[in-house]
Amino acid sequence: MTAVPYPSPSVMTTGKPLRVGLWIAQALVAAVFCAAGFVKLTTPIPELSAMMPWTGQYPVTFVRAIGLIDLAGGLGILLPSLTRILPRLTVLAALCCVVLQVFAIVFHLSRGEAMAVPLNLVLLPLCAFVLWGRAKRAPIRPRGT
Repeated sequence: MTAVPYPSPSVMTTGKPLRVGLWIAQALVAAVFCAAGFVKLTTPIPELSAMMPWTGQYPVTFVRAIGLIDLAGGLGILLPSLTRILPRLTVLAALCCVVLQVFAIVFHLSRGEAMAVPLNLVLLPLCAFVLWGRAKRAPIRPRGT
């Protein structure tokens, strides 16, 4: 049985507005995730807990790990598509970002931090849009194909 590595040509003929929208969504998600990751990785915990109270109530290792996850998600949702090196990793990163946002919503709501949820409710559909678009409607072809 032979696997088809890329979608059929009809799927690849998506409109320019969709492709532009996907690039904009990828850039926005990447910017937010990279900024959040950078802040969680570099800001001293006392200062960070003034901005995000939960960070002062969990081990530093946990906070820094979440920062790494955010940074990896931000880079993963944009760089593979931009460089066309293993662009299918963008789809995987988008899936992971969707899961992360669902967990973040549950986490914040369980702690009574409803004020933190609106950002997650914006990022969740953006990540889902990138996941759908790059997986089904406008995938990026790898270099050399």
